[in-house]
Amino acid sequence: MDFLISKAYAADAPQQGGGFEMLIMLLVFGVVFYFMIYRPQAKRVKEHKGLMEALSKGDEVLTQGGVVGKIVKVSAEKDFIVVNVAEGTELTVQKGAITAVLPKGTMKSL
Repeated sequence: MDFLISKAYAADAPQQGGGFEMLIMLLVFGVVFYFMIYRPQAKRVKEHKGLMEALSKGDEVLTQGGVVGKIVKVSAEKDFIVVNVAEGTELTVQKGAITAVLPKGTMKSL
């Protein structure tokens, strides 16, 4: 019955790939990670930082909460601004909560 079952020999087993294939695969993953995740996120962060530095009195802004208002006061040393959302209603928000600067006259059209 031995002729039906082939014998396994450890010496005849194919050699496993070395570390070079693994190094190439890690390099490919690193390049994909850089171009698909890190680079676009860094670009968004840079644009948002520029947006926050360019905020000035009179700009109409949109907050992360969806509130639209006009900047009344920008604090230079603190990271807060005062936004007028309606006649006599002002909110103090962090600069980081500003999502976009809207074109002039947007509040009147709403």
